[in-house]
Amino acid sequence: MAINNDIPAPKKNKLSLQLDPALFEKATDDEKRQQDVMAESTTFFKDGMRRLMKNPLAVISMVILAVVILTMIFAPVVVPYSYEEIITVEGVRDKSAANLKPFEYSEREQAYMEKYDVKIFPHIMGTDELCRDYFIRVVYGARVSVMVGIFAAVMVLIIGTLYGAISGYAGGRVDMIMMRIVDIIYSLPDILIIILLAVVFKETMDFSSVPVIGKLGTNMVSMFIVFGLLYWVGMARLVRGQILTIKQNEYVLAAKSMGAGAGRIIRKHILPNCLSVIIITTAQEIPAAIFTESYLSFIGLGVALPMPSLGSLANAARSGMQSYPWKLVFPAIMIILVVLSFNLIGDAMRDAFDPKLKK
Repeated sequence: MAINNDIPAPKKNKLSLQLDPALFEKATDDEKRQQDVMAESTTFFKDGMRRLMKNPLAVISMVILAVVILTMIFAPVVVPYSYEEIITVEGVRDKSAANLKPFEYSEREQAYMEKYDVKIFPHIMGTDELCRDYFIRVVYGARVSVMVGIFAAVMVLIIGTLYGAISGYAGGRVDMIMMRIVDIIYSLPDILIIILLAVVFKETMDFSSVPVIGKLGTNMVSMFIVFGLLYWVGMARLVRGQILTIKQNEYVLAAKSMGAGAGRIIRKHILPNCLSVIIITTAQEIPAAIFTESYLSFIGLGVALPMPSLGSLANAARSGMQSYPWKLVFPAIMIILVVLSFNLIGDAMRDAFDPKLKK
């Protein structure tokens, strides 16, 4: 039987408990469509990334860091100079190309361009005292510094998180023994150990045949070893402190009562709630390692010559700071951009991924 919608609704009796139909309105088409749309499924990572991209400082830092990384990757392909190449004109060393200003050509280069009517690739950041292109040396120096920072961060993330998680979850005697080991390692002077290992390796081992390490030198080998042995203790302490608090919560007890193993509880229930501490510590380890490498290179204990580093470039520019100030400005700006970008991204990731800060 068809229903006639044109029939007016009956009026409500004043003494009746029946609802008054006049108080209700029909749903519009837009409201009906909203009921049909299901909420978009999301994950912890997607939700954190969505909030991260709403942070303008984080977005600007990621753009700057992406530009720096792309420059480090593609600049050696575009620029026809090498970091150890001395500028020559027609096969002869160009002594007049020493300490050129940015985008400046030497006298021999200008004469060569006028003679053959060709264009030589410009020296974007000038040249150094040995007639080498300064831009490509800054690029390779940034490569070394970022590689050292990422290596240190990975070592801290893996070793520190595992060690701190096991110590905090086990508790009791195991936690006491593991934390006393951390205290012993924490008391060791990292710079002194790097120097001692560098001296020992230089006398007893030869890394020149190793593809990548050979160009970096024995000092960098000792630095990598110290990063793996010492730098994770801060992360282990922070993770252990977080887990001592989190493992007392009800959802951990519920997981234990359902038969979940220790590994699954740590991986699925405890570590996600420590993610903010892990992220910020890992992100801050990169600039800390870059500063360490730059400092050691500045005092001559970093990469082996002629491989450049931002610290060694700053040290070389120190002697001519009044005459050629741009030689100190360029590596300093690169260090500032990389370190500041990583710090801002780390702070933004902490705010985005911390479950306690969700609105």
